[in-house]
Amino acid sequence: MAEKTLRKVVVAGAATAVFTGMAASVPAGAAEGGVAFSRVSVNGGKAIVVGVKEEVEVHATFRMTTRLKYGYGPTVFPYRGKLSNMDTMHTAVVTSDCEVVDRSKGICDFEEWIYIDPRNSDFGNEDAGTWRTAARLFLAGDGQDVDDKNLPLQLKRATRVTANASPEPVAKGRTITVTGRVTRANWDTHTYQGYAGRTVSLQFKAAGASSYTTVKKATSGRTGALRTTVKATVPGTWRWTYYGNATSGAKSSAGDHVAVR
Repeated sequence: MAEKTLRKVVVAGAATAVFTGMAASVPAGAAEGGVAFSRVSVNGGKAIVVGVKEEVEVHATFRMTTRLKYGYGPTVFPYRGKLSNMDTMHTAVVTSDCEVVDRSKGICDFEEWIYIDPRNSDFGNEDAGTWRTAARLFLAGDGQDVDDKNLPLQLKRATRVTANASPEPVAKGRTITVTGRVTRANWDTHTYQGYAGRTVSLQFKAAGASSYTTVKKATSGRTGALRTTVKATVPGTWRWTYYGNATSGAKSSAGDHVAVR
């Protein structure tokens, strides 16, 4: 499989290494064993949501145990395919220096920052969905240790939602029309496009209340348009909320306040 992105690995306190090969294959004679990764956490277990222009920074932490010599620091990152011939999902990885836990046993804790840039030419809509997590250490010489950490990662296309409630103000008992639109990041065209056929919740927060309550649901039209009506009872704020799916992130619109007189 071809690499999905240029893999640029930057390790604090060590040299920068840049890899531009078409395949991430384990070289002949690669070492396996002697390195253990544990306590791996990527993005706090939450989905990684990516828009169309902004590079996303994903925080990760992990522990590594080894007494082997290595060329430069370890990394964890999303991958698909086989460990011996993988697609990776990152444009850069920055790893901290070792925070020593037990020097005699070679135990270190690390922080890491994974960067994903949707403007990369190899990044596309097909990349949305489930990825797995690999942990890798390049050893002294030509060897490496690479492990699957059995930690699924969800990579999702960002969504946007707008809302407009009118008329403003409105007489009590009259009809309020709430419109809006739900759009989703298209990683192929680097634009947000209407997201049709989505079930979106209309939510209301009464003046003085601290949280929203779902009032009803609507389905987005061909261009992602949303429209419904409700009766005005008390003043408050209206918004639309889309709860996402396996490939699309959740998002709430900004609220639109309506005074009721």
